Amino acid sequence: MSDRAGTLLLYAPVPLHRKVGVLHLEDQACNGLRLWAEHFEKLILMIPEASGPLPPAWVPLERVGPSLERIELLIVPEAWRPDRFLRALPGQKPRIREAIARADYVGFAIGGLWGDWGSYAAWQAHKMKKPFYIWTDRVESAVVRRTLGSLPLRRRVRARVEVPLMAALERALIRRSTLGLFHGRETYDTYAPYASNPQLVHDIHLKRADHIPPEMLAAKIAGAAEGPLKIVYAGRATAMKGAMDWLAVLEGLAARGVDFTATWLGDGPDFAAMQARVAEGPLQGRVALPGFVSDRPTLLTALREADLMLFCHKTPESPRILIEALASGCPIVGYDSPFPADLIDPHGGGKLVTLDDVAGLTEAVTALAQDRTALSDLIAKAAQDGAIFDDEAVFAHRSELIRENLPGPR
Repeated sequence: MSDRAGTLLLYAPVPLHRKVGVLHLEDQACNGLRLWAEHFEKLILMIPEASGPLPPAWVPLERVGPSLERIELLIVPEAWRPDRFLRALPGQKPRIREAIARADYVGFAIGGLWGDWGSYAAWQAHKMKKPFYIWTDRVESAVVRRTLGSLPLRRRVRARVEVPLMAALERALIRRSTLGLFHGRETYDTYAPYASNPQLVHDIHLKRADHIPPEMLAAKIAGAAEGPLKIVYAGRATAMKGAMDWLAVLEGLAARGVDFTATWLGDGPDFAAMQARVAEGPLQGRVALPGFVSDRPTLLTALREADLMLFCHKTPESPRILIEALASGCPIVGYDSPFPADLIDPHGGGKLVTLDDVAGLTEAVTALAQDRTALSDLIAKAAQDGAIFDDEAVFAHRSELIRENLPGPR
């Protein structure tokens, strides 16, 4: 007998792309739909469709598997500009309200202003007196505020006006929600004061089989005793990820005579500047910048082989790569914030320094390079901190919270 119950309407901000008539979705989002469908009889997926080139991590929607037959698509236009959003509203409003009325459970990812269909649908659910949950994995208004300096002038001027409105909208919707599902301690601590029922949850796509095997972990711990310090990071090359701080720390290591190699997996707006800085300075021959890597085994291999993950995140978000690193026995060493601090609280599988403290982070990495016993111990603790995370468990947890706290099928 199936334990699936009711129809879940959810909004996913990751856009669909259409190529030669075939719908494509980001690979991890496909896995998420498969996992949601294990806990609900039917899904109504509200999702934008984007134009433009197919991103490298997008795969045919059929990747979801047999449960795709129980997923109804409610496709809305991608409309981030105010004029496009306002033009789209009259046609989309009745479709959204009709889907809300049909669903037994409704919930929306939020994170934006104009064009944020999740926020708009949440407001409509409130007006219809339909209990709903809010899901978010980062504080979008704070992310925009902290990265204003990297935006083009026109976009920066508009963002300065929109950020206070965005923050007010976030708080207003969370206050009206029945349940708040907040991914990671950073997001939870920010939004919990406004929610009637805040819950700390996680959103990862790491399978139990993706965790580093015990024999590989033992070899990694032993191997950390000698050789160059192996450093890794995986993510977009952007200001919010602290790409230039990352290079500054490595330059500090080189100046101190630390023997190391480092790899940044990912591309983005700052990627060309990173390439130029590496090619022209002391990091030449020590730092690899292969660009975006879509192959998951390649990513996991990089994490399992590295002695530590160096990160310089500057915005309040909950990057999944930190969880993936811990599950790979890769200690996380970087800027302090509630999310990484919470992850390593049980066993101490990382080292954290004050935000923007490049010198302090350089010192922390240097100390590990010089004390290989401490590094080996940190690798073992990292694997312990990552052991509790897998996609089946986190989706089951969220589904249980939704069914327990929202009215179900009538």
